Amino acid sequence: MHTLLVTGGAGFIGANFVRSHLDLNPSARMVVMDQLTYAGNLANLDGLAAAHPGFRFVRGDVAERADVEAAFDAADGGVDAVVHFAAESHVDRSIDDATPFVRTNVLGTQVLLDVARRRGVGRFLQVSTDEVYGSLGTTDQGVDESAPLRPNSPYAASKAGSDCLARSYFHTFQVPVVITRCSNNYGPYQFPEKFIPLFITNAFEGMPLPLYGDGRHVRDWLHVRDHCAALEVVLKRGRIGEIYNIGGRCERANIDIARAVCRATGREESLIQLVADRPGHDRRYALDTTKIERELSWRPSRGIEQDLDELVRWYEEHRAWWMAIKSGDYRHYYEKMYGVRLATAKDR
Repeated sequence: MHTLLVTGGAGFIGANFVRSHLDLNPSARMVVMDQLTYAGNLANLDGLAAAHPGFRFVRGDVAERADVEAAFDAADGGVDAVVHFAAESHVDRSIDDATPFVRTNVLGTQVLLDVARRRGVGRFLQVSTDEVYGSLGTTDQGVDESAPLRPNSPYAASKAGSDCLARSYFHTFQVPVVITRCSNNYGPYQFPEKFIPLFITNAFEGMPLPLYGDGRHVRDWLHVRDHCAALEVVLKRGRIGEIYNIGGRCERANIDIARAVCRATGREESLIQLVADRPGHDRRYALDTTKIERELSWRPSRGIEQDLDELVRWYEEHRAWWMAIKSGDYRHYYEKMYGVRLATAKDR
């Protein structure tokens, strides 16, 4: 039986992967490591320890070697594979202050790779982003895995640095690295600072939906469960030293997503409020996913229009979860970034 170490497993994509992997492998042994910063939430992992005897949680910082060593030590019999989600991932925050992005995404990956190398792990899955490729024009073809890295935000630059470190440890030290780069994810447990959950939860409250620029920025949308299914395939059968793009083949302009959220929540489109564009905002992302489709027979199974009703229900049923997040320090950050005031309890 294999033992996984999952970093960042209390975050959005990490928690969904942990849940889906344990659903597929109920008796699996797994250590989840997370620092539990603003986007890491133990509530995302509720019930797993009781249901899965092989599940362990370790609170720790990937940039601290002692914490990483402790996470490896928590695995009975050693770690067979690392799935590395832990990252600062919010572009707006990286524009505000890039320091924690460099520390976690670059230094943290280097520390994790060093320990994984010394411990002799059988596979190191580096989970990355399409943002490392930079922006595309409206008529450009989707980028494949051979495209140059042209990151345009401090976040994307830190992830490109993380990927380059992972690649270097494969070529220099033969650490069995595989890199994946995914498009924009959506789904349950997504931190409500991100576009879709922000708009859904604001719509519930009758609050403005702050849309950057002209709203014509294009993203390729991938359901987090499709992403997790792709990661399972890459973890099992992906070729060591290779990169795999994971996309949803679902390009949509942000304004169209905003309108779809209004329809799904029963709100008027007048809630959509154009706000000043963020610095260096990439116009379009699009991935060529031919490689993973041909080599590993993976394809996305879902589409965002069909999923929005289900997602709206999830956020409706989990109001306590997101309302707790959208209080306190988060409120001040939101109002600073968007110039839009959030309602307080006494306003409702």
